[in-house]
Amino acid sequence: MPFTKVNINKVIEEKRKQDPDFKKVWDDSREEYRLIGEMISLRKAKKVTQSELAQMTGSKQQVISRIEKKENSPSLRSYCNMLSALGYELQIVKRNNA
Repeated sequence: MPFTKVNINKVIEEKRKQDPDFKKVWDDSREEYRLIGEMISLRKAKKVTQSELAQMTGSKQQVISRIEKKENSPSLRSYCNMLSALGYELQIVKRNNA
């Protein structure tokens, strides 16, 4: 039996239109994924391995890996510790559209 092609973006967009709860959860997760993606980019730009970042933050490499694979969400404290170890900090800035 052949595989069926599915346009996942279309499926998600339809679900977002039909289900306000799904839309909120989905939209909230996009920002979290964006922030994790930025942290990954910073880590790689500084040529720091997951193991090195774990050592710098007192974590385990597996914890960093699970966060980067988006299997676990870091606490705000953990996220800030990782940024700090990379030489960055989290700031709150007013959005233009708010």
